[in-house]
Amino acid sequence: MQALPLFHKLAGQPVIVLGDGEAAVAKRRLVERAGGVPVPEDDAAARLAFVAIDDEGEARAAVARLKARGLLVNATDRPELCDFTVPSLIDRDPVVIAVGTGGVSAGLAKAVRLRLDALLPPDLGGLARALQAARGALRTKWPDPGERRHAIDAALAAGGTLDPLGGGLHGEKGQAAVEAWLASDAASAPARTIEVVLTSDDPDDLTLRAVRLLGSADVVVHDGSVPASILVRARADAIRVIGDAPQPTDAQLVIILRRA
Repeated sequence: MQALPLFHKLAGQPVIVLGDGEAAVAKRRLVERAGGVPVPEDDAAARLAFVAIDDEGEARAAVARLKARGLLVNATDRPELCDFTVPSLIDRDPVVIAVGTGGVSAGLAKAVRLRLDALLPPDLGGLARALQAARGALRTKWPDPGERRHAIDAALAAGGTLDPLGGGLHGEKGQAAVEAWLASDAASAPARTIEVVLTSDDPDDLTLRAVRLLGSADVVVHDGSVPASILVRARADAIRVIGDAPQPTDAQLVIILRRA
């Protein structure tokens, strides 16, 4: 990964957009869609800028001027000049999924986005809003943050009570499903230690089960020889342990990576 994806709040914020062609029109539309306000180059309050100028010399000069002022700049079709790139977006407000290639191939990002878009229910945002409304009840039912996260993970997992891809749990139905889940005797998974056997150092050889377990693990244990390309599949905040596996506490999920 060569760039850190971030969601930048633009609501009511000025964003410089330079250019007159179709690309510039598209950037203005994108800024407005995110709640931002497209402004000219002389706006001193702006912190982000899009340069969609066809002429090479003019575009490079504009980028240089804006960067000299400390702005972060995106230059259309000129990835070497970009401080940030714009991903291909799936919008299920407030759920937003961004697919990016760091400017390497917008076509590939679009193709992946279209495939993912077809998998997601149109009102996925309704389930997100229902979970947001239930935050207080979630903290009351599961005061411990780790236990609460495991309960939510279990409910949202494939086949779980709130499986987001299971169908029929969105909008008002999503709200009712969340309320029924909280009113039930639902509990998080118990503390577990699971061994995952690696058949190679290629992350493409990981089974779907291994990928799912790594994505949910609280602790990942290995012998120090497991490549970063596999370890990166674990949650970013998962504890990495080289050596003996610790005894899991509370509702922890400990994954031990071993070679075949």
